[in-house]
Amino acid sequence: MNELTTLERRAMASICTAAGNMLIVAADQRNGMKAVMNCPDGPGAITKEELADAKADLVRYLGNHAPAILLDPEIALPALVDDGTLGRDTALVVGLDASGFEEVDGLHYTKFVAGMTPRTARDMGGDAAKMLWYVRSDRQGPDSRVADEMRELITACTQEGLLLIVELLTYRLEDESPSEYESAFPTLVTDAAALAVACGAKVLKLPYPGSAEACAAVTKVADGVPWAVLSAGVDHTTFIEQVATAVANGASGAMAGRSLWKDSLAMTHDGRRSLLTDRALPRLRELAATVDGSTTS
Repeated sequence: MNELTTLERRAMASICTAAGNMLIVAADQRNGMKAVMNCPDGPGAITKEELADAKADLVRYLGNHAPAILLDPEIALPALVDDGTLGRDTALVVGLDASGFEEVDGLHYTKFVAGMTPRTARDMGGDAAKMLWYVRSDRQGPDSRVADEMRELITACTQEGLLLIVELLTYRLEDESPSEYESAFPTLVTDAAALAVACGAKVLKLPYPGSAEACAAVTKVADGVPWAVLSAGVDHTTFIEQVATAVANGASGAMAGRSLWKDSLAMTHDGRRSLLTDRALPRLRELAATVDGSTTS
């Protein structure tokens, strides 16, 4: 197990429920958030200011009811801290990854938001940070570029006293059929988790690996490192089922974005307030009960 420092333990507590399980509202999306706002003129017509307003409402009416919220430094931060929108009792996770990826020899590589470092995440008020890496664990091992990048940032965050959540996504290769990828997916997720832990990761954010058995396999290779399930855009009911299975097999919580709010981001403030309060917030409460294992059948 990769041990947490004292500062990292404090940060870990801040992103968890009272029962000690991770629960984070993911709101660092940029293009993905625009895509669900139903702008009559299309997502491309949504201005930076309009997106910032939507993120502010998402924090007010949803994120402030969670232990923590994940926000981006391009649209949301530091404004939502400086103007008091982010509540005092909600921890801030700063997303370090930029939208999109670069492709080299058929492999995907994440890009940092320009200028972001562990220090700048701290300066924005971050209690923790999150970085996304795309991993093909059948092509990338301990000596790969992605492993080097993980080790470098994990070390830098530890030196800064900043808890880093390592998010891992896998993807289908150009010469790989959908069925081949589907078959390989559980192993790709499990082996990516093992690679990240070997690189020093202390908290993981992972796709649902597909089954109870696969969740148990992830827990085994994580070797005591807590891992949370990401929602990957599935509907809320499906995600609740996935989280319940994952938690029953060793996962330590959930980080949910679109499953909570993708149908609640109207183009108007009043519309968002109504939908986030009446639709998204009950979902968050159900998710909290699920990560804490307190749902009833």
